[in-house]
Parts: sequence; structure tokens; C-alpha cells
Amino acid sequence: MESDGAQRKQRIAAKASLARLAQPAWSVRAGVERDAVLRSLAMALRAAIPDVLRANALDVAQAVAGGYNKAFIDRLMLSQDTLLGVADDIETVAALPDPLAWQSAPTCLPSGLCLRRQAVPLGVLGVIYESRPNVTIDIAAAALKSGNAVVLRGGREARQSNLALLQIIHRVLREADVDPALVSYVDEPDREAVLDLLQLQGLIDVLIPRGGQSLVDLCRQHARMPLIAGGAGVVHLYVDQCVDVHRAVAVILNAKQQRPSACNALDTLLLHAGVAAKVIATLAPGLIEAGIEVHADPQASDLLRSAGLQSQALLTADLDREWLALTMNIVVVADVDAAIAHIARHGSGHSEAILGDDLGVAARFLQQVDAAAVYHNASTRFSDGGQFGMGVEVAVSTSRLHPRGPVGPAELTSVKWIGTGDYLARR
Repeated sequence: MESDGAQRKQRIAAKASLARLAQPAWSVRAGVERDAVLRSLAMALRAAIPDVLRANALDVAQAVAGGYNKAFIDRLMLSQDTLLGVADDIETVAALPDPLAWQSAPTCLPSGLCLRRQAVPLGVLGVIYESRPNVTIDIAAAALKSGNAVVLRGGREARQSNLALLQIIHRVLREADVDPALVSYVDEPDREAVLDLLQLQGLIDVLIPRGGQSLVDLCRQHARMPLIAGGAGVVHLYVDQCVDVHRAVAVILNAKQQRPSACNALDTLLLHAGVAAKVIATLAPGLIEAGIEVHADPQASDLLRSAGLQSQALLTADLDREWLALTMNIVVVADVDAAIAHIARHGSGHSEAILGDDLGVAARFLQQVDAAAVYHNASTRFSDGGQFGMGVEVAVSTSRLHPRGPVGPAELTSVKWIGTGDYLARR
């Protein structure tokens, strides 16, 4: 008899094979047809919200019983407002221009060959994600819009939620006479299932890990296919000397507390020494009210104490932490150059920001800081596919190769060259 592991590998490979068989027919559907399916999906999701919430409640109860922390529970939990927002996002995706309609202007060469480039789907996406069940819908919508198939592997902790959402997707696809294998789900609880998926070169064209650094590292080590990958969002916000302190404090608090479990939330606040005292005096009441724990260097710690807030001693390891919670670092730096150097040492290439009114300093920061998204006088919380007008987000890529930053439907395409001639032979 075959071992359980061999049978599991066969089941996963079979799902990927069926997704690959379903993808070509979907990729040649007209853009209006793909958009109609997305609008039907949004409608079906709204109608099924009570069912999804019941499934999600089972996952949340199990996670609470399992002792998972508050940040994890926050990522796992769905609400009616969340699901209504997801449905709205699907409709936003449907309204976007067709990413497969793009083609370059033709170039005719002296040889007589005329060339153009045409957008094409990547093919079959393999997406491994952890606790956020809304990702199931987000990725499906992005894949469907861009003519791709997708094989999903969600976290075990969100299993009931993911299966409820998958049921909605499959029902909509069947009603549109589309093979439901186009959006497949690997419902295998064993952790080895991830490794099995990573070995499916030839069936999976691109692998997208969406989760913590350990998941990304695992995929980078074992994947047999190209990756679109991010990493830990160690996010910095630098406050320059020339700044509107009160307006800056509002942005700082937004970057930290609006959703602290998100990868684009603030981790380390860098303060110019010339304005640190004023910023901390103005910021401290908001930190206290929000219950934010601060890890501070000695200078910032003294200023916080004077403002009535006791901080934790800043450890070297804290500077490389993605907190994903109501915790942050505060470091006082000499100037913008010191801030840029700090980010170069400790940044993860995700999102960085400067607050200040000196346009020359801001320009230097924006030019020299190496990250997928860099902001001037704006919160890092904008690093999100929805906020960037993509409707949904598959991942935030910190790679230096395409795509970089939030990945939406248009980023899930490649190009092919199309050449035409008049029975042309190369000389």
C-alpha cells in the first residue's frame, strides 16, 4: 500500500493538474465575461455572509481555546463589515481595466519583422497563506480578473472559513459554466503539504507565500518554481526637524494603531534630535491612551519619562522586529542621513516614510531609501492593494524584480512577443 505521504502528494498534484487544465479556456474568455463572474461572486458573498460568519466563529473559538494571541485572533476574525468590504473590493476589481487587453505599439525592424508585446496570464498560481481567511476571496478575485488559475493552501486555523468561502466561489463558477478547478484548495492539514506543493514544478507556474518570515523563508528554500514573495514588514517612520508636530503625531498614531497586526504598521519611529522632545511630549498622551508599549533608546526613554510614560529598554534585536501588535520602538537620530542609514541596516524593504516640510530633505529620503513603497507626509498604512486602487491585494512583494509592492490583478500577468512578417526568413 502507498504511504499516507505518497497519497497526499498525489491528491495535491491532481488538484494542480486540474487547475492547469482549466486555465487556458478561462484565459481566452472576454474581459466582460470575467468581470461578470466577479460581480456574481460579490453578490453571492453578500448573500452568504451569515454562513461565512458561522464558519468563522468555529475557527475563532478553536483559536481562542488553543491559546493564540490577540494579534492572531484579529487576523483570523471576520465580521459583516469586513465581508461587505470584501464584496465591494471584488466589484472594484471587476471595474478595473482588463489587464489582458494591454499590448505595446508595434515596432517594425529593417528585416521586415514587426514585433509587439501582449499581456498574458502567469498561468497557475500557487498561494500559501496563513490566518487571514479574506485572502481566499482576494486572491481568487485577482486570479480570475487576470485569466489565471490558482491553487490555494490556507492555514489550518482558518479551515472552516476558507472552505465556506471556497464553496461560494465554486458555486459561482459552476453557474457561469466555468470549471471550478480553476480555483482549487488544498485541504490537507499536514504541514508537509506545503512542501509537497512547493515541488510541483511544471504544474504551478508561480508560488506566492503570504505570511510570516518563517513561511517566506521556507518557500524560498524549497520552492521549485519562481516566487513572488514579501517578507517581514519592519516599517520605519522618520520625523524630520522641520515638521508640523501636531499633524505628524496624528500620522504616527495612525501608522501604529489603525491596524497594528498589519505588515504595513509602524515598528520603529525615528526622531530628529532637534524635534524629539516636542514630538514625544505631544505624542505621549496618545500612546498612553492607545495602550502602546514603547521600547526606547536612552534619550527617547528620558523624554518619555518626562512626558509621563515609562518605556522598555530598547534591545538591539528589537530594531529588526516586526511587532504586529501595539508595540513600537522609538529612536532619536542626528539627522536624515542617520535615519536613512538606520533604515538601510534594519529595514525589510517593505514601507518607509518621512514626515517633514523641507522638500529637499524629503526628496533625499525618497530617493535614497530602498523599499517597495516610500512615503512623504503619509502613513505607511497606505501600502495596500485596495488603497492603491487595485481592489484587492495578493501580497506585498519586497523583491527588487517585477512585481514590487502591492500585487494586484495587473501584476499577475507577463508578456509574450508576437512577431509578424510576409513569409519572412532570416538572412
